[in-house]
Amino acid sequence: MNIISNASRQVILDTETTGMNQGSGAIYLGHRIIEIGCVEVINRKLTGRHFHEYINPEQLIDEEAIAVHGITNEAVAGKPKFRDIARSFIDFIDGAEIVAHNANFDVSFMDHEFSLLQPQGPKTAEICQVLDTLEIAKFLHPGQKNNLDALCKRYGIDNSRRELHGALLDAEILADVYLIMTGGQTKFNLSNEQAGQEGGGIQRLDPLKSKLKVISASADELLMHEQRLDLVAKSGKCLWRG
Repeated sequence: MNIISNASRQVILDTETTGMNQGSGAIYLGHRIIEIGCVEVINRKLTGRHFHEYINPEQLIDEEAIAVHGITNEAVAGKPKFRDIARSFIDFIDGAEIVAHNANFDVSFMDHEFSLLQPQGPKTAEICQVLDTLEIAKFLHPGQKNNLDALCKRYGIDNSRRELHGALLDAEILADVYLIMTGGQTKFNLSNEQAGQEGGGIQRLDPLKSKLKVISASADELLMHEQRLDLVAKSGKCLWRG
């Protein structure tokens, strides 16, 4: 499995919904998106651009879903409907590669929302590539927990703000997870422009830079070194004296 994407522009995406759509799928059970959070990555670097909207789903939110994300019916009652933000959302993701954790979940909801537009909107796959970080995690860490919290712990990513699920926060955390999991360091500013070559995120020193200054040991330091070697030699052969 090739875990390094060739896409130059990626949109790390997460959604929150009115329910889980377990069973027949989003189109049949009819649950809706209530929050979308996206962050933009270009050439494996976060750009600072993002897309974030709370959405009025025009139906009630399941109590089980509220317990997960904390978004209540009252909180989204005055928010725009999906059709009101659809154009700006499509423009943001168009031509990018969507990166999502358990991507089938998010894409099924997006496709359902697009199908309700008048005129009917596109399928996600018609405007975007899709990359599933859950599949990457399962490949790299088979038989282990690979939810977002487990991956944060595994890669040392601070997710202490994640008391409840939130689409934009989860997208930001997933961006860190994805870049580190696939060989790039976001926290230490390592270059990954040659991802997949010679170790991925390794940053090489510029050979044209001036040589490092060499500081020689003083006479006193050399004497102390020889005295230490004398002690080593008393206990057996001293490797540093040939």
